Amino acid sequence: MLLHLVSTEADLPVFLAMEPFAEVPLFEMDEYEEEEVLSVRSKGVCTFATYPMAPPAGTDPDTYIYMNFMKSHSCYDAMPRSSKLVIFDTTLQVKKAFFALVANGVRAAPLWDSKLQCFVGMLTITDFINILHRYYKSPLVQIYELEEHKIETWREIYLQYSVNRLISIKPDSSLFDAIYSLLKNKIHRLPVIDPASGNVLHILTHKRILKFLHIFGSMIPKPKFLQKQINEVPIGTFREIATVQESASVYEALAIFVERRVSALPVVNEQGKVVALYSRFDVINLAAQKNYNNLNMTMKEALASRSCWVEGVLKCYPHETLETIIDRIAKAEGLTTLRFLLPAWISKQVHRLVLVDREDVVRGIVSLSDILQALVLTPADIYKWPTFQV
Repeated sequence: MLLHLVSTEADLPVFLAMEPFAEVPLFEMDEYEEEEVLSVRSKGVCTFATYPMAPPAGTDPDTYIYMNFMKSHSCYDAMPRSSKLVIFDTTLQVKKAFFALVANGVRAAPLWDSKLQCFVGMLTITDFINILHRYYKSPLVQIYELEEHKIETWREIYLQYSVNRLISIKPDSSLFDAIYSLLKNKIHRLPVIDPASGNVLHILTHKRILKFLHIFGSMIPKPKFLQKQINEVPIGTFREIATVQESASVYEALAIFVERRVSALPVVNEQGKVVALYSRFDVINLAAQKNYNNLNMTMKEALASRSCWVEGVLKCYPHETLETIIDRIAKAEGLTTLRFLLPAWISKQVHRLVLVDREDVVRGIVSLSDILQALVLTPADIYKWPTFQV
């Protein structure tokens, strides 16, 4: 693994070599004991057993297929053999940090506190959005806080208004526990930290977990619930969908991101029809294009100025099955068949579908986290939290 540490010592990155883990067979199972049950009161996590379970009598045998698969594999199993990990020192300037995110093509980075000698949090695109939303005045006024503040300064200010503890997981924890943590805490990135060394080994995401499921998908029987309609599973968000008008400003879009805590906004025209999708990742491109001082531009102008490949609008309909929408994503990537499961979600920046009616009016959002909820948690009738748009 190549660890990319960005600090204030020099403008050039420092590369640190990390000793790789010993090779472990991907399907080596641990002994499962009944004592391995987590307490929600003591640890704030699931109260269900962490080992594979057999469906109760009278229950559809398909119910626990994906749940047991995730319980039978660890976070280490899903980690790539080699990857790039960008880490920021908290003394780094905020502006340089966001430019580094863009330059390295990543959306988040663990934060290292040299004084405490430990990881203290994550810097994400959400931080960039919050800074722009909080301090932007006009195109004529420089955002001093973005230009001059260090990460540690921003954290001191931000932590006054929120709890920003580092949520992480151990490499030997199950993928089921990782899914639970991602969905329960409503986060998109989960650092895998070695408890012995304290090193961050990988950043686990919904997409990485689904890729692991895809790689070994041929070994998993296809459950019947994939034939259920979207409005039957249930899957996605159908109420109070956050959208933004083409004529709205980018700053108004940022306000919606902050207030509604969503990660993407369907852009609609005057007739209410969806014409594009504006995501948090589009906001970080403002840093790449150095347009963050002009947030008065309209959404239409911002969409037209995008210079890189961005996530398009993939649509789905309430009467379609879960397998159908997965297959549609596969075909969108140039694949004609659903060979295993979810291959198309992985290779490009496709993170959600927009649920529309026959008039292309937005009726809902189906995201990667919704897919994980539907495949792994909901079939077992567990972990049903209030629906939120991501």
